[in-house]
Amino acid sequence: MAGAKNHDYHILPPSIWPFFGSMSALVMALGAIMWMHPDAMGPGGGWVFLIGLAGVLFTMFSWWGNVISEAHAGDHTPVVQLHLRYGMILFIASEVMFFVGWFWAFFDFALFPSLLPPIDGLFPSKDIEVMNAFELPLLNTLILLCSGTTVTWAHHSLIHGDRDGLIKGLWCTIILGALFSSIQAYEYMHAPFGFGGNPYSSAFYMATGFHGFHVLVGTIFLIVNLVRAYQGHFTPRQHFGFEAAAWYWHFVDVVWLFLFVAIYVWGGWSAPVHGG
Repeated sequence: MAGAKNHDYHILPPSIWPFFGSMSALVMALGAIMWMHPDAMGPGGGWVFLIGLAGVLFTMFSWWGNVISEAHAGDHTPVVQLHLRYGMILFIASEVMFFVGWFWAFFDFALFPSLLPPIDGLFPSKDIEVMNAFELPLLNTLILLCSGTTVTWAHHSLIHGDRDGLIKGLWCTIILGALFSSIQAYEYMHAPFGFGGNPYSSAFYMATGFHGFHVLVGTIFLIVNLVRAYQGHFTPRQHFGFEAAAWYWHFVDVVWLFLFVAIYVWGGWSAPVHGG
């Protein structure tokens, strides 16, 4: 019969969201440029940026809503689910390379310190007091490691049809993620060095700050999955949405371990410790 589906792939109907999302991202980028260069671009950049950001968020909400509807309609065959997993793996790989850039910058500063001020051949420079790696950073490390076990508990509960365990595991992971973000915010507020002015603080805040942003994104990801779990969206055989969130959370955990060892412990090994 004409139009009959005789394959395992999902042929998507025409959608407005790729175009709408692209235009929203363009508006957001232009708004950010105007915001950062008000003298050259004129005022109102902040509002343009917020309009673009609202468009991007609306696109994400609507597009992913369509994906969920497609899953419920039975369009996500095993082949489609496999390709969704490939897409998530590639996304996480791109995120890994994103953090490689920040690690590269930090190690470049640390191993080849410039002789120009304010470094004077030292990294961190002699006027910098670093944070004690074995206080709040170590506590945050333990919190993220615990969150990795709770999200794994939720995953195994889902696979074995235990929806109560799934919900409890998600709640624990979300609470631990929020606790990590709160402690990091407190750490930033009481940091002994500012956000800029020297290579150490710039590299430190870029690496740990972007990781903190990823923790917030991952927490939101898990909250969405918790809402969906209450609505009964996942089954032991079909739960890619949860799987993607769990993979992302484990990625956030692993990156933090490298940050803790490289930046907090090794990076401040020879520098004076604040409050020490």
